[in-house]
Amino acid sequence: MGKLVVSEFVTLDGVMEDPGGAEAFDRGGWAFQFPRGDEGDKFKLDEVMDADALVLGRTTYEGFAEAWPAREDEVGFADKMNSMPKYVVSTTMDAAEWNNSTVVREVSEVGDLKERHDGDLLVYGSATLVGALVDQGLVDELRLMIFPVVLGAGKRLFPDGVARQLFTLAETKQAGETALVTLRRA
Repeated sequence: MGKLVVSEFVTLDGVMEDPGGAEAFDRGGWAFQFPRGDEGDKFKLDEVMDADALVLGRTTYEGFAEAWPAREDEVGFADKMNSMPKYVVSTTMDAAEWNNSTVVREVSEVGDLKERHDGDLLVYGSATLVGALVDQGLVDELRLMIFPVVLGAGKRLFPDGVARQLFTLAETKQAGETALVTLRRA
């Protein structure tokens, strides 16, 4: 059985919105203000290379589908992103055009995906989807790269109203000017 892993860039006040600055959020681009160092880069590379598939919400999927097919790198990150299976959870999309992509209609179907995969199912971004996955108890692990900034506004990792969930601290370490925190379902 696979493991659902949510991996997010997040600020000290829990904002996850527009870390790269491509979404027209007036406070976006905050993640590029802080070096994550070689350890942070290795963490992100290892994470994607070890994953069996991506699970994304519609908005994140559309942004990735526009950006990743044209990217190349020397370490294989882009090749893995483009070739791995991708599941986009959406009630509004009819088809997903990015290579190896499948539309999933219901959040509850992610549990079925966990049954069909042996490795990690990796979730990036996807604020609305993450809230629903946590609410339904489907998240096995949270990997947070915490950036030393307070934005004071923006979409938060866990919106008000999400069901109470217990996680245990599995690991913490510094990566450049960020903190890497891994939590597992209790």
